[in-house]
Amino acid sequence: MTERSTAATTWLREAAGVLARVAETQAEGIETASRWCAEAIGSGGLVHLFGTGHSRIPVEEMFPRYGSYPGFNPIVELSMTFHTQVVGANGQQQAMFIERIPGLAEVILSNFRFGPTDVMMVFSASGLTAVPVEMARGAKARGLRVIAVTSVAQSLSAEPEPAAGRRLLEEADLVLDVCSPHADAMVAIDGLETPVGPGSTIGAVAIVNAIKTRTAELLVERGAMPPVLTRASAVGTEKSQRLFDDAYREHARRLARAIDRSAGE
Repeated sequence: MTERSTAATTWLREAAGVLARVAETQAEGIETASRWCAEAIGSGGLVHLFGTGHSRIPVEEMFPRYGSYPGFNPIVELSMTFHTQVVGANGQQQAMFIERIPGLAEVILSNFRFGPTDVMMVFSASGLTAVPVEMARGAKARGLRVIAVTSVAQSLSAEPEPAAGRRLLEEADLVLDVCSPHADAMVAIDGLETPVGPGSTIGAVAIVNAIKTRTAELLVERGAMPPVLTRASAVGTEKSQRLFDDAYREHARRLARAIDRSAGE
């Protein structure tokens, strides 16, 4: 008996297509990004991760969570990512407004002291608004190698906002395409004018986990692998707690070097 196709199965099929396109087209870029990350982390530095809006999701996917390790520094501004209240105070309209303010990225960057091998990874599905674009621009001006994780189709479907000046993909040293369509949403439903079911998060999360695992492989080869956050079901309660403590201690040690104590003086 053939299962009836529904919008749910259509989305799952489209999501599988996104993953297939990432695997087929982004492997070389993922390898390059992983080598840059391994060089940064293996030499005691950091890979800084920045995203606004729903692009905070792949940032949090990198660290801290099970199967992750220190060396990745998540940078997320709540004013641009706190969406669950939707309206009213801390609402979505304010977040979208703030994301378009030129100069804010420089204020964020001024809080950090970057090392010679540090990398900046900027996430934005559209890559058209001021803050993520200027984050990439400012990081590059400070000598960091910049990786953009973006939807190329979405970015090329519109012009960058005037405050941004250019697309995120035009500011980066390396572009990783999340392979989602220009509308992001992937499912058309009869009787509904607009598509539903976004795909950019699937592509972005796949890319960061591919980088995370390949970077770990390269760090093991270098003998420079940090402790990995691991569930007790895999290693036992005592070791799991020890790994958490060691990982957080290592993250704190690296971040202490990166926090610019002169910021705001």
